[in-house]
Amino acid sequence: MLQRIQTIYLLVAAVISAGLIFVFHLWTNAADEPVFAIDVMYYFIMFLGSAVLSLVSIFSYSNRKFQFVLGRLNIILNFILLGFFVYQSLNISGEADVSEKGIGILLPILSIVFLVLANKAIKKDEDLVKSVDRLR
Repeated sequence: MLQRIQTIYLLVAAVISAGLIFVFHLWTNAADEPVFAIDVMYYFIMFLGSAVLSLVSIFSYSNRKFQFVLGRLNIILNFILLGFFVYQSLNISGEADVSEKGIGILLPILSIVFLVLANKAIKKDEDLVKSVDRLR
């Protein structure tokens, strides 16, 4: 059912992954130009992949186990994206690429929080259905 709380959580995660990457920059380079996710193709693809996984998970409400697995895959994808950001900002020597970090680096963390809340609600629904099946 689309009127569940996990739908809201998944929709917020999709908006964070697909919409806010155009608003918040990831970092500022040495020339004081903001670098957005669309400027680095593999970051952009990973953000859009996360948004697509969230949207597919919203519309697979009839199969809660698959929805839960998609949520976990999305969390793993966001952790990989966060790892790339940490590697990019810490291991680049000098001021070659990352001069000043932007708020866009924190977007995967926000997405992970909403995905964990969605998975918690999906698990709660699955447990409720299992307990009702035991009573029949």
